Amino acid sequence: MDQQMTRKAYTEDLLKIQKKIVDMGTTASAAARDSIKALLNFDKDLAAQVMNNDDIIDKLLIDIEDSCILLIAKQQPIAHDLRIIATSFKISTDLERIGDHAFDIARITRNLKKPFNFNKSYIKELSDCAVTMINMSIQAYKDGDVSLAEQVCHEDDNADSLFAKTLTEISNYTSVESLPELVFISRYLERIGDHATNIAEWVIYLETAERIRKTKKIK
Repeated sequence: MDQQMTRKAYTEDLLKIQKKIVDMGTTASAAARDSIKALLNFDKDLAAQVMNNDDIIDKLLIDIEDSCILLIAKQQPIAHDLRIIATSFKISTDLERIGDHAFDIARITRNLKKPFNFNKSYIKELSDCAVTMINMSIQAYKDGDVSLAEQVCHEDDNADSLFAKTLTEISNYTSVESLPELVFISRYLERIGDHATNIAEWVIYLETAERIRKTKKIK
């Protein structure tokens, strides 16, 4: 009976870690979405909210890491259980980096003296792509959906194409003083897509034990 109770508690602890990953993913996705919404609407209050909420993402990272370390020490997991813990470390780190990039975009908005004068559609399209990739990767993690995770990996090529188009657009039609900030914002969005792709690749590893890596590396 004691062994059964111990196994039940262990299974529940694994599920709690996975729920925290999903919660962290939802929070990081909202941060990425709201950071661009604040930029496009010149909403400094929303930008400040994104920056403040970064603490929530950081706390979830610490909670997940501590929970994983405790389970390794107490249970010595193997096989699929060990992959749950290993991928929790990796995915939470990627989500924390997404939060950091959202924070950086929000900080640029907070520091603006006036709204950017530029074609918003390109950055909006790139942002929508990046946020969709986050949501797809987290849904794939939640459902154990390898096919959906593979779709995220394929979508990364579209994100790269949108990034290139955005750089061309802002280089041609943006004032010199605004150019550096918009380049940084575009780069942050492209990196968010990269981290979403990483998450998808970890989902594939979690479910299949196969490592799938694109040749492009996170900067």
